[in-house]
Amino acid sequence: MNRKERGASRIPRDMAAGISVRAGAYRLPDDVTRRLRGGHPWVFREALAGRAINETTGAVVDLMAGNGAFVARGYVDRDHSVAVRVLSRDPAERVHPGAGLVANRFQRAVQLRWLLLGPDRPTALRLFSGESEGLPGVTVDRYADFAVVQWYSAGALPWREELLDAITAAIHPRGIYEQKRLRPLGGHGPADPAVRARGEEAPLEVVVEEAGCRFAVDVTAPLGVGFFPDLRLGRDSVTRRAAERRVLNLFSYTGAFSVRAARAGAAEVVAVDTSAKAHARARRNYELSGLDPARMEQVTGEASKILERFSSRSRRFDVVICDPPTFAHGQGPGRTFSAASDLAELAGAAGAVLEPGGLLAFSSNAAKLSAAEVDKALAEGGAMRGFELRVIERQGLPPDFPVHPGFPEGNYLKFVLAVRV
Repeated sequence: MNRKERGASRIPRDMAAGISVRAGAYRLPDDVTRRLRGGHPWVFREALAGRAINETTGAVVDLMAGNGAFVARGYVDRDHSVAVRVLSRDPAERVHPGAGLVANRFQRAVQLRWLLLGPDRPTALRLFSGESEGLPGVTVDRYADFAVVQWYSAGALPWREELLDAITAAIHPRGIYEQKRLRPLGGHGPADPAVRARGEEAPLEVVVEEAGCRFAVDVTAPLGVGFFPDLRLGRDSVTRRAAERRVLNLFSYTGAFSVRAARAGAAEVVAVDTSAKAHARARRNYELSGLDPARMEQVTGEASKILERFSSRSRRFDVVICDPPTFAHGQGPGRTFSAASDLAELAGAAGAVLEPGGLLAFSSNAAKLSAAEVDKALAEGGAMRGFELRVIERQGLPPDFPVHPGFPEGNYLKFVLAVRV
């Protein structure tokens, strides 16, 4: 997410306007007011123009325009750069915990998924995107019979019991797990495993299904369950074109793209990842999907080095899938990968092992990178290596990841399918 916004003048607008603001209310700059009225859910600390936050985390405060008019009501997070997250823009709406606001919004969110995805929906999906659906700082995902709640702000925790009750009532899961991904002002805290909040203990392996394929996930894992529902449309795009083609899956992780390509009839699947553990989980996903793991070639190492090896040996592919992390430490001291600075070089190396007419499936979930910047990286990468690409398809988030149009940071996923000409 883009965590930076322009602040206002160093002089508090309350003082400049000569108008006092009651306790529990904060006056905002005009540009922030416009964003909030347009649907943006965040007020950054710097937008308060130097005024200290006196309320405790989780307290509800009013947000006011420069002329004193009501704009929104939200909860405070004293320990986050986002100081207030919006719960309502209706001054008459009751937002305190237990009032039913969150329960009603979660129920509507689930009904929307059932309507959009139908009875054949995948069993790994997002049930609730809090920034766009009414409880910012929270997401709820479903993995088969288990729900996983992720808390990104301690200020949302007063609504915890109401949300857990709503999840139980709406989907009747076997168990609910929750993970607190709270980020202190000083930086990132350590990632803790998800813990059971209600219901049964989850088995070590929860199996989910997508498009006839099966994948094992770990709902307790601290850094991700091992499967990304948000890339579903990208996997669909590759699947439609994988039959009888040689497929290279870079940053292959637990092999979701590999499994989908193999089930679609790929002539060859080569998976590259730095983690032998991830490769083991990919082999398990092959088995769960009725595929022979021995038919997947797995290479352990950094993608950039493997690509150079393939290029030097004139090894070519018909489809290259490249879904790098936003940031990662490489093998060896001082080696890192950053999507912001290394994307063009990676795109060039990936495209260099494509046959003419081959397809590059390139994806980034870095919210700070715009679609135009991803396109620029593809163009510059091709120019570095002496070839050109043509974008033939774009995919974004699937319908179970709805984004409020006033919250562009929520539209973080860019998936581009390009042909080498």
